Amino acid sequence: KAEGHVEGEKVENPDTGLYYDEYLRQVIDVLETDKHFREKLQTADIEEIKSGKLSRELDLVSHHVRTRLDELKRQEVARLRMLIKAKMDSVQDTGIDHQALLKQFEHLNHQNPDTFEPKDLDMLIKAVSARYE
Repeated sequence: KAEGHVEGEKVENPDTGLYYDEYLRQVIDVLETDKHFREKLQTADIEEIKSGKLSRELDLVSHHVRTRLDELKRQEVARLRMLIKAKMDSVQDTGIDHQALLKQFEHLNHQNPDTFEPKDLDMLIKAVSARYE
């Protein structure tokens, strides 16, 4: 008897080891709820994904998906701010360069903390790719 993926069944993915693993998984889950984007993702090759071609498809997803992605990004930015504050509190050094700290988080566009744009998806893909290369 062949084992197959049952529609609607959640598949457990192994931990990627990325400090933004939960954010990555949530973004993927939300994007896969959009039929058009899911089809593009399934037919795209790795070079299309890495080049950012797939990120441009974000403009075609439904309003509900974009709203959910915006919400996820705001939550991730809040989480990162909390990490930065905790790091600052532990160091108690007044000469901390906040922009340098934010640049450590290359998986999202921290200059636009409110909306999830194609650039955010592109940055997330590139960060994951760079980590695994």
